[in-house]
Amino acid sequence: MSASSSDMSRRRLLLGGAAVGAGVLLAGCTSNDTTDKDKEAETQVKTGASADTPGKAITIGFSAPAADHGWIGAITANAKAQAAKFSEVTLKVVDAGKDAPAQIAALEALIASKPDAIVLLPQDGAQLTAVGKKATDAGIIVINLDREFSDPAASFCLIKGDNYGMGIAAGHYVGEKLKGKTDAVIGEIPGIDELQLTKDRSRGFADALKGYGLTVKHRVPAGFTVQTGQSAAANLLQAAPKLDAVWNHDDDQGVGVLAAIQQAGRKEFFMVGGAGSRDAMDHIKAGDTVLTATVTYPPSMASSAVILARLAANGRGMGDLVELQVPKQIVLQSETITKDNVDKYLPLGFKS
Repeated sequence: MSASSSDMSRRRLLLGGAAVGAGVLLAGCTSNDTTDKDKEAETQVKTGASADTPGKAITIGFSAPAADHGWIGAITANAKAQAAKFSEVTLKVVDAGKDAPAQIAALEALIASKPDAIVLLPQDGAQLTAVGKKATDAGIIVINLDREFSDPAASFCLIKGDNYGMGIAAGHYVGEKLKGKTDAVIGEIPGIDELQLTKDRSRGFADALKGYGLTVKHRVPAGFTVQTGQSAAANLLQAAPKLDAVWNHDDDQGVGVLAAIQQAGRKEFFMVGGAGSRDAMDHIKAGDTVLTATVTYPPSMASSAVILARLAANGRGMGDLVELQVPKQIVLQSETITKDNVDKYLPLGFKS
């Protein structure tokens, strides 16, 4: 057993001992009669701990933008696969349409059908806030997935990737590789610039680079697609005859970015990707392109969102936590995948 494992076991033992001690004190301060309140509290604790036991039959609505993007496709696939594991869950998938107004219309029809919960990845978090609030006010549990509502009251729980942390991870990787080279020329290819998640990623990247005395010299936004990635990269390469490093925010648009780089015959720099696609991992492992790392933004969050919706709809908490409800917000870590650890992450990669 490692030292950290030993420390964890010790903490669990101490917590367990504290819980037992609290139980003894409570018993000493009350009568031996078991009241209805005692039974209710006991039932609630057991309910919170028995997360794997099937609960009441529930319907979970699900809406995400069209799966014309590998990461979004993986979001929908993960949600469906997770829901299929629960015998009591019916997943009702509604078409999100091409824009926020279309998704709002679809969700209003879903709300009218009165599902127990809705897992929602908005076209745009701010524009979908009102419909999230409408569902919440109707007593429907809303799990806000990834793109954040502008009002926390519009959802029961938010689960998302760490966009700022993603930028931090990419910035540290670039900074460590270029340490001491303060005149380095760094390029950045973000996704949709209007989205808050893009702003958070860029801010994290700039903040991390600052610690190494580095800044982004060339920045050309794309649009999370192969085509926009290719055109953005072509423009970046034309504007920068020499580069030392590039961070591309999204591995799906990265397919186009790599195509433009190969077409231009440029090899003098290294590149970091974003999200953790299988294609990116394959390139990292093979060492056949300028892509040497990618920072994760796991689509598995959709599976977790379905789990959270199921628990909340059954009045349960998370089994390893003391609280009787699921947390209000869960932010997933962004991890850095390189040739050294890529084999561990390959099974988690999604197809671009």
